[in-house]
Amino acid sequence: MKKIYVGKIVNTHGIKGELRILSDFDYKEKVFQVNNKLIIDDKEYIIKSHRIHKNYDMVTLNDYKDINEVLFLLKKKVYVNSDEINLSEDEVLDEELINYTIKTIDNKQGKILEIFKASKDNKILRVLFDKEILIPVNSPMIKMIDKEKKEVLVELIEGM
Repeated sequence: MKKIYVGKIVNTHGIKGELRILSDFDYKEKVFQVNNKLIIDDKEYIIKSHRIHKNYDMVTLNDYKDINEVLFLLKKKVYVNSDEINLSEDEVLDEELINYTIKTIDNKQGKILEIFKASKDNKILRVLFDKEILIPVNSPMIKMIDKEKKEVLVELIEGM
């Protein structure tokens, strides 16, 4: 089982044991669903309800009905089992993408060193070829992500 970090419990909400989770995980809609499992401190919890409030994912967990019962979860990191995220063919987790090989159209090979967010919707690949370059994930330079071969095909612009 591989745990994937999805967010952090930052507070409670109300008196009925609802938890406020701050998450910038790309596939939150696949994780935060009723009856899905969350992993907190290596223990699995089942989501009883979910809603979005402002920038937070609000969840209640099975067997907890009161704010006092969930206070021990405050400030904890929330994970999910990677096997439970049902990704489509064209979706890749950042944790997997970092291990992919990156190739250019003219067969130069490089390595993805890091993936970071420049803004809420803008991810950047820090790539090492002969030199280190930055490639936006949603740019037209990325031609294809092949999950089977674990490769990212890019077409670099002149001067890179």
